Amino acid sequence: MASVPSREASGPPEGPESGSVISTRSAAGPGSGPGRARLSGLTLVLPVHNEAENLRWLLPHAAEVLPGLADHFDLVIVDDGSTDGSGELATSLAGELGIDLSVIRHQQKSGYGITVGDGLRAARGDFVAFTDADGQFEIADLALLAPLLARADLAAGWRQERQDARAREVVSWVFNTLVAVLYRLPYRDVDCALKLMRREVLESLTLEARSALINAELYYKARHAGWRIAQVAVPHHPRVAGRRSGARPRAIARAIKELFLFRLRIRRSLPARNAARTGRREPAVRG
Repeated sequence: MASVPSREASGPPEGPESGSVISTRSAAGPGSGPGRARLSGLTLVLPVHNEAENLRWLLPHAAEVLPGLADHFDLVIVDDGSTDGSGELATSLAGELGIDLSVIRHQQKSGYGITVGDGLRAARGDFVAFTDADGQFEIADLALLAPLLARADLAAGWRQERQDARAREVVSWVFNTLVAVLYRLPYRDVDCALKLMRREVLESLTLEARSALINAELYYKARHAGWRIAQVAVPHHPRVAGRRSGARPRAIARAIKELFLFRLRIRRSLPARNAARTGRREPAVRG
């Protein structure tokens, strides 16, 4: 089994106020402990493009830590036109590890938004998370997001200290600034790829973005549909292996173009705000 890159452990955030649905019953397994939220069922979506080297350690790591977060879990790998056998490797590793994993394959590279969207639509768990497969986010840090679901429907991270090249940080700053101005979203680090939500959020939205704009689209549509959103700081790590494709000029240009085009048409397609959803049965978040 491949070893997990060494990192400093991060603890859970302070617990919610008394009376929330979070309890302090600990559960067996890595990542569990007093005060940690536990989910009834979780689907983790991993968009992948030529990440075979990372999957060799990431999937065994997921199999180790996710039982401490959810009663039941499954993984959805969306292979976006990989040429290094990422999808085949994921299937092979899942068999060795004995985990529930499905692979969606794109014959050609389709883009980050399409890849994430396909994975989210295939999710079966009561709760759905997604993150990148490059190792820059620690899967165990979903435990930082889970307690937020006592008072929110969508929980997201924001990076405390970015571990990216300066050029990528500048691109992200420009993107987040444009999102804040054009969409009036009161959130930081919108494109942070560590998010956890109730499946009902996804079922109520139609996600259309083809690029990295899918993060801003998710925030915008969820907020205007009346879903509650909360954020928490999360650690960010250097890429473990492989090459990131999202910072290429073509990908950046596509995301910025889509940012403006989407803003022009979004008001016509948004459903009416639906903040009152009393009586719906929420899946369990507990300790």
